[in-house]
Amino acid sequence: MSFLTRKYPFKQSEHWLRDSLFYGIVIWAMLYFLQPFGFSMYVGSKCLIAAVFGLVTSGCYALYGWTVCRQLYRSVRPWRIWHEGCTVLGLILFIAICNFLLFSFLFHYPIYLHVFLLFLYWTVIIGIIMTALSIGIAYNRSLRERMEELLGNTAEEQKDIAITIHDTNVRGNDLTIPINSLLYIEAQKNNVAVSYLNEGQPATVEVHTTLTAVIDELKDYENIFQCHRSFVVNVNNITSAKGNSNGYQLTLGPCRTSIPVARSYVPHLKSFIA
Repeated sequence: MSFLTRKYPFKQSEHWLRDSLFYGIVIWAMLYFLQPFGFSMYVGSKCLIAAVFGLVTSGCYALYGWTVCRQLYRSVRPWRIWHEGCTVLGLILFIAICNFLLFSFLFHYPIYLHVFLLFLYWTVIIGIIMTALSIGIAYNRSLRERMEELLGNTAEEQKDIAITIHDTNVRGNDLTIPINSLLYIEAQKNNVAVSYLNEGQPATVEVHTTLTAVIDELKDYENIFQCHRSFVVNVNNITSAKGNSNGYQLTLGPCRTSIPVARSYVPHLKSFIA
């Protein structure tokens, strides 16, 4: 439910006529070339009848967009994911019903209540699946682009910054490295293992300190992110994140080690890049 209440990250299109023509052409091409739903059995001009369905689709899209969508986009603030989902599903239903009525008119097919209800049932099921897929793919693409932009800007701002991880051992040596070279830090009993880039290759050094102390030392850097009770990562160097709401596995730079993101830290990670 928290996903549905997030702000929808894309601007709404104002090019209703252009978009309606595009989808009308798509419907025409699908009917004419693929000939689904027994369309191949039609003995008349398939190109013409497919064009009629495409024209109705185009008209429905333009009408729905110009009236319903345009009004909702102006009056509802902020526009959230569930708003977009309901609007898209409504558009699919409107186009499907209009094409169903057109089919009944052109082919003299009587409309029975149980047939129409069955048609609506499957339209809603398919519409929900299509809506979820389209919004989910678009939203995840937006998050990736947002994360790449955010991390790129942060890395550029910090290119001349070095951090120091202090060794608490009396004879220990502090570790000073450029912040953009840091990959991750792992807690290991009485030490921490610091993985960083040394001339482009991953290297690891143990420092006698605690992860809590390191986090406190680096608390002013927002890109230093604790993703697990035993791991801290530099989000600037994340190259991939695989998983779901139960947890992620992060890959950082050329390092082959997969870093876990515990379930309790997933919302924090998502809020960071959203």
